[in-house]
Amino acid sequence: MRSLLVVSVLLLAHLEPHISRAAEPRPQTILILDQGENRGPFYNRVLAAFRAVVDEQPSPATIYSESLDLNRFGGPVYEDSWRVHLGTKYRDRPIGVLVAIGSAALSYTLHLRAALWPGVPVAFSFVDEQTVAHLTLPSDVTGIIAQLHFADMMKAARAVVPNLKRVAILGDSLSSQTGFSHFVEEIPRATEGVELVDLTGRALRDVRSEVAALPDHTAILYTAIHANGEGAYLTPGDALALVAERANSPIVGSVETNIGRGSIGGYVLIPEVIGREAAGLALKILRGEPVTGIKNSNAAAVRPIFDWRQLQRFGIDESRLPPASEVRFRQVSIWERYQWQMAAVATALVFQTTLIVNLLSAHRRRRAAEIDARGRLMELAHLNRHAVTGDMSASIAHELNQPLGSILTNAQTAELLLTSDEPNVEEIRAIVADIKRDDQRASEVIKRLRGFLTKTSFEPQDIDINETIREVLRFLSDQAGARHVSLNSELTPKNVVVRGDRIQLQQVVLNLILNGMDSITDSTGETRKISIATTVRDERTVIVSVIDSGRGIPEDVLQRIFEPFFTTKKNGMGMGLSITRTILQAHGGHIWADTPIEGGAAFRFELPLRKV
Repeated sequence: MRSLLVVSVLLLAHLEPHISRAAEPRPQTILILDQGENRGPFYNRVLAAFRAVVDEQPSPATIYSESLDLNRFGGPVYEDSWRVHLGTKYRDRPIGVLVAIGSAALSYTLHLRAALWPGVPVAFSFVDEQTVAHLTLPSDVTGIIAQLHFADMMKAARAVVPNLKRVAILGDSLSSQTGFSHFVEEIPRATEGVELVDLTGRALRDVRSEVAALPDHTAILYTAIHANGEGAYLTPGDALALVAERANSPIVGSVETNIGRGSIGGYVLIPEVIGREAAGLALKILRGEPVTGIKNSNAAAVRPIFDWRQLQRFGIDESRLPPASEVRFRQVSIWERYQWQMAAVATALVFQTTLIVNLLSAHRRRRAAEIDARGRLMELAHLNRHAVTGDMSASIAHELNQPLGSILTNAQTAELLLTSDEPNVEEIRAIVADIKRDDQRASEVIKRLRGFLTKTSFEPQDIDINETIREVLRFLSDQAGARHVSLNSELTPKNVVVRGDRIQLQQVVLNLILNGMDSITDSTGETRKISIATTVRDERTVIVSVIDSGRGIPEDVLQRIFEPFFTTKKNGMGMGLSITRTILQAHGGHIWADTPIEGGAAFRFELPLRKV
């Protein structure tokens, strides 16, 4: 019983430090030990992804990192130097979790932890299965297995080299490579059926010569070269670029950072995935999750990625690539690059073309409608002229009867003179001159009437509006005399030229004067006159006024006087003023009516001048 008590006391004494350490909050600090060197893009991107995940946390942990550069250095002395250096550097910096990036880094971390950070948990990433199986890992060590299998590189080689017959392995000696040493165990099985050309561990100068003379149906599998074999060190990406300059076969790569440096691509390791998953595991441990409960896992850090430019160089059809392959540096066509913009432009062009076609069609329809309307206007105007002429038939007959009667009288007189014994030749000559004059007068009346009644197309020309008014006044002189109406004109002394159809403008003036005569005839006033005046305004328009002394226009009639079929006459059709307005609108003018203070009615219309 006593011996049992002693054992229990000793056991509690041994466990007390561990129990108290477990109860204490873990320091929020991370020390990363990666097996690369600080110039390499692969490990730099691993660390950048790691830091990005940690910095996203509400209370970011403190991160320390050390690059062990184990691809170029190693051995007990080198490890001892790191032990002294890290012990001194982090003597006053408590560490919450150690993170090892790479298989070689994991071995170093376990050795250093025993001396510098006993009891601090370890999280690892980018470690191959063989290393995890060979090491006896303590319970407080867990991590993520992320490795590229040599079989994946062979799968990519068969995709980019049809009828693959041989592979040339290129890089440092596999046993000295920290990231691909496990290839030594995988190569024999993965290369069954193809010839193997081992170019590992050779001087870079020799390698460049060898890859330039490889036989057909060969693929080059590149791991990493850190030295040129002549005493100079360089990054794996720089070495790859030098090899690619001379290589006559596709180079299958191993890491994503070599895409674009001469590698055609393949199944490659993605550094960002390794960094993010390692950060997630480290944060779990810092939050207090028991390490013993976190099992080792496999990262999805290998993906098929290829360089489009290298595919084109070696004539590789993309259909041969593995499923879900990503192709980078593709030189897309203008349509592929700007497909949405070009689709929008094409849509706009189609819409614009459709709109233009519709507008042209509408323009043709409108033009046809205008021509049809103008034709109907001419028909109406022609009918109106016939109606006006019919109303004036008595006056026209009277106007023709005067010269014809005079001709008859002169002819009879000449006949009597000719039957006399001594005809007076001078008197006969004077009679013939009178007959000639009367004949010309009758001919002029008929000519004016024919011109007024002629049905012609709309023929715009330069017209002196004053002369047009004078022609109408001559035409209506007998009509006005028969109605005892005085026609007065006050025309501007200048030539007032407008652009229009002479017959139609004559009809406008004729309608307005006849309308005034009708108004005066129906009036009981003593003054019976019509005044026609022209006025030039701003040297751009001419205003023609027709003012009568008739009964005037009532206010209610004034609002509707230009409407079709509206009339105040017993026998009127209500088309004269409507046709007048339509004719003026076709000439770019307009008409209005008002009642002057002195009485009567005033009609005024305005036309644009061609020149003054």
